[in-house]
Amino acid sequence: MKDSQFLNYLIGIVGALFGFLILMVILANLMSSDEKAQDSMVTDAINERIKPVGEVTIGAPKAAAPVAAASPKDAYQSNCFACHGTGAAGAPKLGDKAAWKARIAQGKATLFKHATGGYKGMPPRGGSSLDDAAIKGVIDYMVSQSK
Repeated sequence: MKDSQFLNYLIGIVGALFGFLILMVILANLMSSDEKAQDSMVTDAINERIKPVGEVTIGAPKAAAPVAAASPKDAYQSNCFACHGTGAAGAPKLGDKAAWKARIAQGKATLFKHATGGYKGMPPRGGSSLDDAAIKGVIDYMVSQSK
């Protein structure tokens, strides 16, 4: 009798565990949500949180499109004055005839080359996005003010 009683307990326990397993599978399926069942606001919020925040660029960064200035004087004031108006980083100040004399003697082609390509502490294009014509205009303006 004891063997049949043990077998009945074993079958009961295995049956209960199997029933519990089936119940857990059903509950898991009910609790899991697929895309169709999600609220659109929830989906939008999730997409907002997981969107990329930037991109990786390998190689040289893309240069900003050159911009033409309204006038050479305006271009000088907005792009060149910070250094050439104060003498920062050894830049020759606008109107300083002694500082500009040797530079002007080199010719405007050299000044243009230095302005567009950078020279000593000055970055290419003075760190601006001025186009070539605007830079030539600024050079002409600075030379005319420093002769």
